[in-house]
Amino acid sequence: MLLCFGASWPVSIAKALRTKKVDGKSPLFLALLLLGYACGILHKLFYNMDVVVLLYAFNSCLVSVDLFLYYKYRTD
Repeated sequence: MLLCFGASWPVSIAKALRTKKVDGKSPLFLALLLLGYACGILHKLFYNMDVVVLLYAFNSCLVSVDLFLYYKYRTD
């Protein structure tokens, strides 16, 4: 799951940068994903540290960029 999501976010980011349109994106969904990744990171740090924490961190960075682009290119 983390690998598939990690492969999908660059596509979403590239599309937002290319078209400057973020129609159909949900900031609430992106924020919930960030919360989920943060919980995954905390769990790994406190209970089961392994390399998967890097996937959580990488995906969190990509979702953060996508959320930033949403607010940059949204039309009110």
